[in-house]
Amino acid sequence: MSPMVKTLIIVESPAKARTISRYLGNEYAVESSIGHIRDLPSTAAEIPAKYKKEPWARLGVDVDNGFQPLYVVPPSKKAQVKKLKAKLKDAPELYLATDEDREGEAIAWHLVEVLKPDCPVKRLVFHEITRSAIEHALETPRSIDQCLVNAQEARRILDRLVGYEVSPVLWRKLRPKLSAGRVQSVAVRLVVVREEARMRFVEAGYWGIQADLASGRTGDPTVGARLTELDGRRVATGKDFDAETGTVTGTGVVVLDEATASHIRDLLERARFEVDEIVEKPFTNRPYPPFMTSTLQQEAARKLRFNAQRTMRVAQRLYENGYITYMRTDSSSLSGEAVRAARRQVAELYGESFLPEAPRVYRSRSKVAQEAHEAIRPAGETFRTPASLRPVLSSDDFRLYELIWMRTLASQMRDATGLRTTARISAPAGDHGRAVFTASGKVFTFSGFLRAYVEGSDDPEAEVADQEKVLPPLAEGQTLEALRIDAAGHTTQPPARYTEASLVKELEARGIGRPSTYATIIQTIQDRGYVWHKGPALVPTFTALAMVRLLERQLPDLVDYDFTARMEDELDTIAEGDREPGPWLNDFYFGGGNDTDHGAHRIMSAGLRALITRASEAVAPREASRIVLGLSEAGEEVAVRIGRYGNFVQVGESDRRATVPERMPPDELTLARALDMVEKAEAGGQLLGTDPASGKPVTLKEGRYGHYVQLGDAGEEEGKPKMASLWPGTSPDELTLEGALELLSYPRELGADPETGETILATYGRFGPYLRRGEDNRSLPDYESLRSITLENAAALFRQPKGSRRSARPSVLAELGSHPESGAEVQVLSGRYGPYVSDGTINASLPKGEDPAAITMERAVELLAARAERMRQQGKDPAKKSRRGTRSTGKRTKKK
Repeated sequence: MSPMVKTLIIVESPAKARTISRYLGNEYAVESSIGHIRDLPSTAAEIPAKYKKEPWARLGVDVDNGFQPLYVVPPSKKAQVKKLKAKLKDAPELYLATDEDREGEAIAWHLVEVLKPDCPVKRLVFHEITRSAIEHALETPRSIDQCLVNAQEARRILDRLVGYEVSPVLWRKLRPKLSAGRVQSVAVRLVVVREEARMRFVEAGYWGIQADLASGRTGDPTVGARLTELDGRRVATGKDFDAETGTVTGTGVVVLDEATASHIRDLLERARFEVDEIVEKPFTNRPYPPFMTSTLQQEAARKLRFNAQRTMRVAQRLYENGYITYMRTDSSSLSGEAVRAARRQVAELYGESFLPEAPRVYRSRSKVAQEAHEAIRPAGETFRTPASLRPVLSSDDFRLYELIWMRTLASQMRDATGLRTTARISAPAGDHGRAVFTASGKVFTFSGFLRAYVEGSDDPEAEVADQEKVLPPLAEGQTLEALRIDAAGHTTQPPARYTEASLVKELEARGIGRPSTYATIIQTIQDRGYVWHKGPALVPTFTALAMVRLLERQLPDLVDYDFTARMEDELDTIAEGDREPGPWLNDFYFGGGNDTDHGAHRIMSAGLRALITRASEAVAPREASRIVLGLSEAGEEVAVRIGRYGNFVQVGESDRRATVPERMPPDELTLARALDMVEKAEAGGQLLGTDPASGKPVTLKEGRYGHYVQLGDAGEEEGKPKMASLWPGTSPDELTLEGALELLSYPRELGADPETGETILATYGRFGPYLRRGEDNRSLPDYESLRSITLENAAALFRQPKGSRRSARPSVLAELGSHPESGAEVQVLSGRYGPYVSDGTINASLPKGEDPAAITMERAVELLAARAERMRQQGKDPAKKSRRGTRSTGKRTKKK
């Protein structure tokens, strides 16, 4: 074989290609497809001219000809396809080493369809990028699994049919540019249903009593106890109240009010407490199984505060660089090699006493673990410890690897065991009878797997100690002294909103979606404006409420949890080869399905197309776009309306209305608040007082983008009144006249720059606080700086090189050279929104915490490819030069 002729291996990403290249000899050339090389057309411009007049061209699927998809190579991938064809021209063999899930199988199939190789084609599959795994894959190649390809293709076509057929219904009934998705709309429904429960919630109040008791022995810990019974009746806690009525649900429960609780507290302060009963029970805590995709996302959210996208991005890097096994999996099992590696490391680090006699075996709850055959774990026959990798991993990579490593080792360790003690303690409470308090404690007798979960501590028992609550030795009949008796009021709480972690858990429990889709689902519903973050909580918009209610009424199957899960199961049967995709898609789109197979679901019997037609005719847009809050005192309906240019509250059919801020939680917009907003809008807002300098009224108002203050009235001879937005974190309910006048005082003159003589102003705008000097700006770190910044400090900031400015060219932090595929010059730049990489056409922001100085060409290409893929998913053309990209370098893109 000529030394210049090499066997070609194609993977998805440049990072993966580089890692695999390290383990292979010179006879192999490893190239990247940079993700998908073709897909259904995302814009009308991508539809080939010969198909444009076809009635199905808009869908990209020929529904009348066996649901044949129309695949196109987007402009951004044509150069890469050309390069791969050139590499393949003289190659003796082609190996397709794309990921081992359905999507990876589909990418391999598309590569064959587009490249049309003349040489033998083999499929390589491995779940970790290590030398032994790659060598084993080369020794045992297989062919492309057409069943997996069919399942992925059916999923893609199914999602296209739903998105392209249902979205126009939302445009006509609610608002233009809205979109629906087969799984995303169900995820939105979960968030909406929880918010609706919060909207129905009725708060209830109750009181409780806590006691700190002492045994009388020196050195004994205090006994903390809670009042649980009074005269033989259980004392009510929050769980005893109905969430929608605020009333007690059970019988024989006593609800304490403030007066009663205070009276009982006074009686107990002089009472004699006695231990009535001591119950000791052993307990066992078993380790959790190793991570699969969903549990990794949940645990990373809880412990590392990573969102789902960040977790998957970091895990992808760890996998492609050979540190962990494949990260898209619904399997919790470990290979024999992994079990041996884990047990060996447990013995080395913690001792033989922490090893169970036999290896632990975990089985996936999924009926079909279709994504990968093993859990997420450290790669290799010997696990690298986090300490050994700290010098080579970024902060995010290190923290996630450590979490995966700890979870894997813990899964092969012994149970944690201990003793749980419960004490019943009573005292006389006068006319209220005998008051019974309960105290509980927990002590570990063997820490077991918890030893592996100690993070950042020199004490291996630290986490165990944190979980213990120690009671002193107590005996029945023993007298205790009251150190302190507290009566405290409580209110019931509405159901907690979903977080990203709890939403992933719920989707998984219901069988909705698959491991590779969870992060995308959550990101998509945020990008589409249906859900936003309030801290860690996911809050639906009013648009989301209207969309879900419309689909529940007109297309209920599309947001039915069981039906969506069943669709996933049927896609699994296609992957197993037990079902053909064509007839199944036909039943979904045209109807005629067998109810014994699909249950009483209208889509499979009537068909999506017919139901879409009925939905379009069944409900008027005005009816669909309103969310009723209640009736005014005059009997007029008060509702939130979904408007073309934003949402608003309207009273009846009149012109009495008020703008609803985009990020107002629906559960906070009560009937009373809505009417108050309308009254303030009619009165011109809430009058805070009069400006002593000008004599003009200062008013607090609420607009689409939130609260703001206004000086003077509209229509004054001086022109438009001055307005100022509230600073983030400022409560409109607590805003005073003095606070409003301070907001209106900006821009504030600091003085003349000593060097230029130009006036420097301190002010703030849409993107935060900043300094202005003529046409030049400098950002300030926070709003408090507006108050404290001096002329001297401001002038010093302007003397420094500018790091970010919207009107000027961003600073170039690094020149990386020519893009390996397109030949464009790639740079790392500092922009208004932080550092990013650019090839002059596409800009990709650096993930938070990633050091711009450490960015390599390989990492830049990876970020640019990911950004291009997201743009295509959003219907944008990555080949179209961005405005920021035009300003970024001032250079023309090289053409080769």
